[in-house]
Amino acid sequence: MKTSILLLGMPGGWELVAIVIVVLLLFGGRKIPELMKGLGSGIKEFKKATKEELPNEEKKVDTDE
Repeated sequence: MKTSILLLGMPGGWELVAIVIVVLLLFGGRKIPELMKGLGSGIKEFKKATKEELPNEEKKVDTDE
């Protein structure tokens, strides 16, 4: 039970270092900027889509008449 709780926690310093090393080994130093640029544009697109109003939604007008 204790090990499952520990696995769900936030990674510490050494875990982050290990993750960075694995990412560098898998993708190489030249691919990292391209991956981050793609990730950033994806997040920007997601935020834009969540803020936009859907085209089939009609604006509700309050009429107290």
